[in-house]
Amino acid sequence: MMAIAGTKSGHQFMFLSDAADSCAAPYGELLCAPLDDTQAQDRLAQFADVVTYEFENIPCSVVQRIESAVPLHPSSLALSIASDRLQEKSLFRQLGMGTTDFFPVDSLELLTEAFSAFGAGQAAILKTRTQGYDGKGQAVINQPAQIADAWQQVGQVPCILEAKVKFSREVSMITARSPSGEMVFYPLSENVHREGILRLSIARVDDPLQQQAEAMARRLMEHLDYVGVLALELFHVGDELFVNEIAPRVHNSGHWTIEGAATSQFDNHLRAVCGLPLGDTAVSQSVAMVNLIGTVPSEKAIAEIANATLHVYGKTDRPGRKVGHITLVDDSKTGSDVFAENLITLLDMVGEKELASALPFVATNS
Repeated sequence: MMAIAGTKSGHQFMFLSDAADSCAAPYGELLCAPLDDTQAQDRLAQFADVVTYEFENIPCSVVQRIESAVPLHPSSLALSIASDRLQEKSLFRQLGMGTTDFFPVDSLELLTEAFSAFGAGQAAILKTRTQGYDGKGQAVINQPAQIADAWQQVGQVPCILEAKVKFSREVSMITARSPSGEMVFYPLSENVHREGILRLSIARVDDPLQQQAEAMARRLMEHLDYVGVLALELFHVGDELFVNEIAPRVHNSGHWTIEGAATSQFDNHLRAVCGLPLGDTAVSQSVAMVNLIGTVPSEKAIAEIANATLHVYGKTDRPGRKVGHITLVDDSKTGSDVFAENLITLLDMVGEKELASALPFVATNS
């Protein structure tokens, strides 16, 4: 999606990927090689005016080597923090941001002590410090009897134990910053996950916590001298926001910006890393995104829903895999009731019947 946006703007691309069937391949030259292949890295650096990445589970040594040869955004510093949950949470605390309580653990003994420190009745989530994605590398602990199994489940590697948060909503802030320090912010996205995977995002124009989220994003980006799109994943707890984690890249919960915002997150990421003026992030209509997990439903059925746009990623079907998404906008001609009905229909179509039945209270921006 970044390449699609960039090709329309006249950019040329080279991709380094270890997947021969990379879905970005039609939009540039594909270097199919392991990410730590130094010859492939050198070819990339020789080709590029600037290098970026779209996934944080990349060895920092790889981006550091590329960064020494060609401008790279976001920086290797941002990647090193975002790819280690302990560094990440520690930075949030350093910057005065709310987080859940947490402990670093690297043994079964320390895990047992940390869980006990939370106190009776407090559930916790054990997460690997690195390589977690879409709910992977995590185990929930509700009682002491589950501690040993949880430690086995995550692979007995360095972890962070977090107290489980009682939140009313999960939201995310998508923002972008240029090398000159210019920043733009999208409306908060309200997100619904199931099995650790994002299922639905709804843009929340005029959300009462928008300014709080923007202030947190600004603090982080200025501290890191960040360049590019950054996503903050947040919990709404009482009247405040807790930071869960950050993503130093374009983010799934911002895919609705392609049809829903004046400038998409993909276009703004490229503008930022190329040192160009950032685009308008205004949203003038209700907009939502439904993820397609595992398989793509009938394209004909989707096409029959007004103002629904299907994006297929060109990936093979696989349980738990994000293979596409659908954006739904309200063009102000059909009205919010029709928008809500269409969103419920889409959710039902992709197998999210339970979410569809609970949806009316989150369907519009009102």
